[in-house]
Amino acid sequence: MELTERPVKLQGSALARALLRAAGWRLRFDGLPARQGVAIVYPHTSNWDFVVGLLAKWGIGIPVAFWGKASLFRVPLFGRWLAWLGGIPVDRGNPSGVVAETVARLRAARESDAFLWLALSPEGTRSRRERWRSGFWHVAVGAGVPLALVYFDYRERAVGVERFIMPSGDAEADMAEIAGYLSHRTGLRPMQAAPIRLKT
Repeated sequence: MELTERPVKLQGSALARALLRAAGWRLRFDGLPARQGVAIVYPHTSNWDFVVGLLAKWGIGIPVAFWGKASLFRVPLFGRWLAWLGGIPVDRGNPSGVVAETVARLRAARESDAFLWLALSPEGTRSRRERWRSGFWHVAVGAGVPLALVYFDYRERAVGVERFIMPSGDAEADMAEIAGYLSHRTGLRPMQAAPIRLKT
């Protein structure tokens, strides 16, 4: 179900928005439907997505958490920087553990009205995969929070944070709605974008 109201307004960095414009990018955002949620970013085909994403995050003014490979957090200085940005180390050998922990964090944030949005790339990697990882969906359903369908479209040179849905709990129906909105978006390396379907 699409969520159309945007009661949560944010004040981002004018400098970050100016840098995006100078690089030829447009940022499309007009508020959030709630103070807690999960944002999925698609397609993710290049390291440049991280740079564009950081500028968009600062331009919007949204403090997001994100999952990252645990090994990256062990790199001196870089690991501290990732944690400062909102990174949460993930042991890929135990994905169910981090899903349950994140659901609990989002539920607690909702109960206390604390701000918490988790941003994820469901492809899990810049290399082509045949399916998306399903953690994002399980987190949103388990916590009862909205999904933001975020795109980095290199053809349009646009970052869009415009479409929000409340997952129904029916994975097939939810993925059909997500695919209908995101499948035509173009990454920097289009052939590396994963088809929009869940890993079973």
